[in-house]
This record gives sequence, structure tokens and C-alpha cells, in this order.
Amino acid sequence: MANSFRILSIDGGGIRGILSGQILVALEKKLQHKSNDSTVRIADFFDLIAGTSTGGILTCLYLCPNEKNPTRPLFSAQDAVDLYLTHGKYIFKDNIRHKLRSLGGLTDEKYSAETLENLLKLYFKETKLSQLLRPCIIPSYDIFTRATHFFTQHDAKTNLGYDYLLRDVARATSAAPTYFEPARVYSLSGVSYPLVDGGVFANNPALCAYAEAREKFGRNIDGSKNITTENMFLVSIGTGSKKRSYDYDRAKGWGALGWIQPILDIMMSGASDTVDFQLKQFFDSTDHLKNYIRINPEIGEANPEMDDASTKNLQALKEAGIAEAEKQNDKLETIANYLVNNKTIV
Repeated sequence: MANSFRILSIDGGGIRGILSGQILVALEKKLQHKSNDSTVRIADFFDLIAGTSTGGILTCLYLCPNEKNPTRPLFSAQDAVDLYLTHGKYIFKDNIRHKLRSLGGLTDEKYSAETLENLLKLYFKETKLSQLLRPCIIPSYDIFTRATHFFTQHDAKTNLGYDYLLRDVARATSAAPTYFEPARVYSLSGVSYPLVDGGVFANNPALCAYAEAREKFGRNIDGSKNITTENMFLVSIGTGSKKRSYDYDRAKGWGALGWIQPILDIMMSGASDTVDFQLKQFFDSTDHLKNYIRINPEIGEANPEMDDASTKNLQALKEAGIAEAEKQNDKLETIANYLVNNKTIV
């Protein structure tokens, strides 16, 4: 049995989190089968989980402790994806009064955050970031200081200023501009932060996780870093490879108003692809490309819009996620075998 530092990273993508969720349902089932233990969960096999926006919510779900047994996860991978399948249509529900007042999202956020906030409170109650079962890194962005803001369980455990209610962490990382209003969250030391979706700079948080692992974990006695691509295993899960095309003849006439939605879409998908490219270069340059696995699912007949939570699209996303897990069976087998047969170095 070898030693390694095992990382899971999950992209942002709104309701398309169903895709990554279904892939991780399939992975969890494989881990249970190979461990001969139906009670094992995703959290049992990773040393650090990173998630942005919808990926951040999934991260919180996978790592949330059970009140009755705080050393075990409260939610299974299926429970996590069921949040979207059951409640997605209410999170992204058109409110006629709000829609008229905001001119369809042009003068105010597209959706009220009230349903999302109530749902997060229902799932996470009073759980704190510091109580999560494993280290994590969940990005958001401070619109006042114009700085990145990372929620990290390992820092929260030692510093009250880094600790938050888990529901506030999930709300902040998923406060997608134009969709939901910014989140005003308070650390447990009483400091407030105005935050928006981490997808504005790290929709694919895998590179953030790579940097965090090297900086915060596994140092030698002399202070040098001993976590490298050689003993790191990084699994990155996307939320859909299908991208909306924008017609040149239409786009050339757009002003600021016309570019609002396309630029957010382009920025997030472009950033995700760039991180994948960079990590492939990092791992390949040391001849350890096998230690980095990226799965970015096809979305089949589903609508790529991150807020299409119609009954039809929820079903299409679910089917696409199941189909992708079947298509990527060999990769998932490789991942499961590695996770079961390798223990952590820290």
C-alpha cells in the first residue's frame, strides 16, 4: 500500500451540479463495493475536498458530520444529488412579482435567495465550518476589498476568525452575480464579509486545491514541502463540457447590457478549461500525469443553462450524469482502486 495525498475538486455550474453529483454517486458505490462496506462515504477517501459554487455546496454535504455520530458523514452521495433533484425547481423558481420588479433580472438579481437560504439552513442547521470531517477549500470573492476569500476547515479549527456557519459558507460560494444577490456573512469572531460566487475567479478550484495541499500539508522537518505531483492524487469533476455558442454577427453589436450574461458564462467555462490545461502540464512535466484525472461530463439533451431547473431538464441532467458515469466506468474504476489501496501521507 502506497502513501499519497488525495484531493477531490468539484466545479461550479448551478443546477448542472446534478451531473457531478451523479458521477460521485457512482464512485461512492464502487468504493463501497471494493471496501465491502456499504457505510463508507466519499469523505472517507479524500484528504482535501475543494468545491466552487454548486461544487462548494456538494463539498459541504459530503463533509457534514452526523449530529448523532460526529465522526461520520450525515449525507451520502445520493442524498447530496437529491438536494438538487428535489429542491432545484424551487431554488430557481420565477417569482412573477420579483421578475417584474427586476425587469427579468436586468435591474436586480434574477432570483430571490430566500428559498436557497432556507434550504441550506434545513440541511446544515447550526453546523460550523470547523466541524467538517475533512479539510476543504471553498472559494468566494469579497466585493468590498476586491480580494479572494477562501473557506478552509483546517484554518477554521484553529482560528475563530476563519470559522463560519456552514450554511453561510454554502450561500457565499454560490452567490452567482445576476442570479442571486451577494451574501453578507459573518465569521464566528463577528466580522462581516460581502461575498459573491467563487466561480468569478475559480470555477474549477482544482488548482486552488493543489496549491493549498502543497502549502498547508505534509511539510518535512526542515520546513520543505513534501507533497508533490509524485505523491498527490487529484480527481477533478466538471459540470458539463457542452458550451453555448455566440454568433459573431449578433455579438459584434452588443453593448454592456448584451454582454452581461455571455461574459459570465465565457469567464467561468474558460477558467475551468485553463485550470485543466495547467494541471495537466504540472503533472506531465514530472511524468506523473496518471495522478491527475479530470472528468467533465457530456450533458446529453439537457439545457446547459445553469438555472434551468424545469422538471424536464432535471430529468435530462440526471440521465446525462448516469450515462456519463457508465461511459467513464474505466476511469472511475481506476479512481476507486487507487483510493482504496492508498493511504494518506499526513
